[in-house]
Amino acid sequence: MYDISLTTLVLLCLAAGAAGWIDAVVGGGGLLQLPALLVGFPQLAPAYLLGTNKAVSIVGTSAAAVTYARKTPMDVSTAVRLGLAALGGSLLGASFAAGIDSAVLRPLIMVILLAVLAFVLFKPAFGSVPAPGPVTRRRIWAAVLVAGLGIGFYDGLIGPGTGTFLVIALVGIVHMNLVAASAMTKVVNVCTNFGALVTFGIQGTVLWRLAALMAVFNLAGGTLGARMALKNGNRFVRGVLLVVVVALVCKLGYDQWSG
Repeated sequence: MYDISLTTLVLLCLAAGAAGWIDAVVGGGGLLQLPALLVGFPQLAPAYLLGTNKAVSIVGTSAAAVTYARKTPMDVSTAVRLGLAALGGSLLGASFAAGIDSAVLRPLIMVILLAVLAFVLFKPAFGSVPAPGPVTRRRIWAAVLVAGLGIGFYDGLIGPGTGTFLVIALVGIVHMNLVAASAMTKVVNVCTNFGALVTFGIQGTVLWRLAALMAVFNLAGGTLGARMALKNGNRFVRGVLLVVVVALVCKLGYDQWSG
């Protein structure tokens, strides 16, 4: 079905492990895993690489979600609402993906990311402690619309940095700390990955055997990343968040200028 050298296979597996770690801590593992697949299989149609990427990512994200759930208190009701909205959003986004040029959206995404980067840099307390008092119902529904439906739609439409956007949205809207937001993000991200994977699976654009092997490494990376985030706390997650946002800006900038 496809040819692959041992060296390429090893590099893809290592990339999957690193991507699982990044995804578990703060999201954005697709910045590493998807480009690795593009380099490894330049001759394949992008749909196969996108489908395989989702099949791998959902395993590591699910493992991270379980690890967080065992150690971090989570509002199950909010998680379910966000997850269902994200599932619907990702399915809707995927249905529009074929008719929209993602290059048109890159400048807008870069502006948003640069604003987020400046905000996190100049607000050291961002995500360090939750806001005092209970979270209002209005904020929860705002999170469902923005972090669930909106970012889920973005994941189905384009994808890069979905986990990072989810973390930032949950901290900003629901006032979670960064560790709690990372935990909730994993649940939502599982739903967005599942929605996209269903679409790719129906289309037959998933390299299942390769995905199964890479998923083993992604699983290990996701489990390790979640444990490190829980152990080291908000400062560690904030540092990784800054690195990932910078990397995402550079990646989108490179795509814009080279495309």
